[in-house]
Amino acid sequence: MQQQLNRRPRADVAARLTRDARPAGTTIARWLLLWLVLSLALWLALWGGPAWAKDEPLERLQVTDPYLELRTGPGRGYPIFYVAERNEWIEITLRHTDWFKVRTAAGKEGWVDRHQLESTLTEGGRTKTFREIVLDDYLKRKLEFGAAYGRFKSEPMLKLWTSYNVTDVFAVELTGGQVQGVFSGTDFWHVNLLAQPWSDQRLAPYFGLGFGKFKNIPNASLVGAINTDARLANATLGLRYHLTDRFIARLDWTIYTAYVADTRTDEYRAVSAGLAFFF
Repeated sequence: MQQQLNRRPRADVAARLTRDARPAGTTIARWLLLWLVLSLALWLALWGGPAWAKDEPLERLQVTDPYLELRTGPGRGYPIFYVAERNEWIEITLRHTDWFKVRTAAGKEGWVDRHQLESTLTEGGRTKTFREIVLDDYLKRKLEFGAAYGRFKSEPMLKLWTSYNVTDVFAVELTGGQVQGVFSGTDFWHVNLLAQPWSDQRLAPYFGLGFGKFKNIPNASLVGAINTDARLANATLGLRYHLTDRFIARLDWTIYTAYVADTRTDEYRAVSAGLAFFF
């Protein structure tokens, strides 16, 4: 009887730790799903509306390729309904991301991808360039979604973020991450205020301060260990580079401070590199 009583607490502890321990893949999948849902909701809220028009005189372009395909909507999933022939003139009437609505001399209106228009000629006989439009998109970006991989202290880390540019200099960023260590796994999230004093440069630094939550979950093999929930503060220094079109590369270094108890704090350093796309 005494042996059974002695075994029961150990079994209870093992069962509790088994419940608390979660596979890394499950946690990462949860973060990915949450990030995708939030990103889609923000994109639909700000960019899911109808295409916008420019308040400028319509630009005329001449087709130089053997043909130019016009689609019924702004996307490759829409069918091709008309083909403009070489030397035919078209007018750009609307723009939606990288798709342009054009009108032919015969009055046919359809959507053309930006890459198809890069071989057309302007009325001055020069090749049409979209470099200014790509740069303008970068300067006017509002939403950014990204993912990065790095090291949290000495353990592998995956994090996802969504940011919104409030002004040209300041942005608000929501980050969620997961660290899978040898002896424990860690989930964290934080909200940061980012300062981007040179946001108009292709290569530019940024700085940030933020707060959030930190949860450490020991592995099931550690008998007697308990979960740790703590408030989290951080300071970050980063560098971003505009790669092309709507893609950005980011490198950042962050100091995390976890307030484990009233008289105890733990400090962690993290470095990560990742890719982001913007709207």
